Amino acid sequence: MTTPDNSPVLNNTTTSDTSAVKTESSGMWGGRFSEATDAFVAQFTASVQFDQRLYRQDIQGSIAHATMLASVGVLTDAERDDIIKGLSSIQADIESGRFEWRIDLEDVHMNIEHRLTNLIGITGKKLHTGRSRNDQVATDIRLYLRDEIDQLMQLLAKLERGILTLASQHTDTIMPGFTHLQTAQPVTFGHHLMAWFEMLLRDGERLIDLRRRVNRLPLGSAALAGTTYPINREYTAKLLGFEAVCENSLDAVSDRDFAIEFTSAAALIMMHLSRISEELVLWTSAQFRFVQIPDRFCTGSSIMPQKKNPDVPELIRGKSGRVYGDLMSLLTLMKGQPLAYNKDNQEDKEPLFDAIDTVRGSLLAFADMIPALVPNIEVMKEAALRGFSTATDLADYLVKKNIPFRDAHEIVGKAVALGVRENRDLSELTLAELQQFSSLIEQDVFAVLTLSGSVAARDHLGGTAPRQVKAAIERAAGRLEALLG
Repeated sequence: MTTPDNSPVLNNTTTSDTSAVKTESSGMWGGRFSEATDAFVAQFTASVQFDQRLYRQDIQGSIAHATMLASVGVLTDAERDDIIKGLSSIQADIESGRFEWRIDLEDVHMNIEHRLTNLIGITGKKLHTGRSRNDQVATDIRLYLRDEIDQLMQLLAKLERGILTLASQHTDTIMPGFTHLQTAQPVTFGHHLMAWFEMLLRDGERLIDLRRRVNRLPLGSAALAGTTYPINREYTAKLLGFEAVCENSLDAVSDRDFAIEFTSAAALIMMHLSRISEELVLWTSAQFRFVQIPDRFCTGSSIMPQKKNPDVPELIRGKSGRVYGDLMSLLTLMKGQPLAYNKDNQEDKEPLFDAIDTVRGSLLAFADMIPALVPNIEVMKEAALRGFSTATDLADYLVKKNIPFRDAHEIVGKAVALGVRENRDLSELTLAELQQFSSLIEQDVFAVLTLSGSVAARDHLGGTAPRQVKAAIERAAGRLEALLG
């Protein structure tokens, strides 16, 4: 049986097998202990329930380790080949659901090593030469996180391309821009979408940047001080695709700052997705009606037949909190640990895995949903006409007539007050009505009071003019592809 993320599930029948605990667990530590591990303690300290998802990386790392040991003469080529064959067989068993995970063997590493020894005999016991579970697990996590970052980058890119496609269809679609959630100035829907793109592009840049720090090899640090065997860490790093080796053995086995850095980036991704979600929740309401989300991303009500609830944005908005919690868990986990490795670090995996799973699911949902949004073009345009969104344009018009901006601001404020009393937009006031506030206002003022005139006037890099939005989309596509390499 497998979990939704294709990780094998622990066979629950083994959790109550106290006899297995007594016969196996003390064997892992050799002769130091005079009594077997308590059954509850064995279950309490075990991690195989969740770290079994690292099996692929654990086997990958072990194959590289065995290959390196053979290259320096610690293993024979025949022993290396037996180990690799055995590990490949174990991976096939895991992925087919035939592998039995045992809680008395504590973690993914010992489960695999125990099975390897059963398969190939004493040679299996030689695999752990020159390494510890401390550097082994640090390597597994880095390999796993590296793989996940690469997958998240692809999902981010899919979402960003979807945003670019939608934005390119609406470079001229006018909507109100907001500050304080109050109508401020007209913008184009394409320009607003490009703000989402910029947020997510920075998120991708952070993932690419932190991946370099993840992609360093701890293996060879052993428990904390290195090993007396003539290992070749650079060769192991090359086999595993690491860019560098961790320079200090104490640091390599004990720090999890790379996981914290990833979770911090994950929290920022979720913060951005949550902001977008909040806008979608608002925009799909009857009070806004700016966009429609396809039915397949929504649910109804068990009692109110008319309801169409934006569940996907709401849920992603809520899930941001759990990733924030994952970040705080990891920060708190590390803050009091002396060098080097401590058992506390067993608690690093579940927050990291949860952050990865949550971000992955959220990006997957958004990547499918965002390109399918349908804007209500006329509704957005009508909303931009409310709230005197071209007031700043009138102030700018007066400044160009050599009126100081503060005086122009006051003049426009009086014109807006008249519009409020009359329930008319500035563009609906007559020339005579406008001239009572300034004789410098002439007929040409109405060109700047239109929504299209307002957005077209912002014709500079980063502005909302349709011409600039089209250019921004073209540049953005190139920037995204350059980031992906």
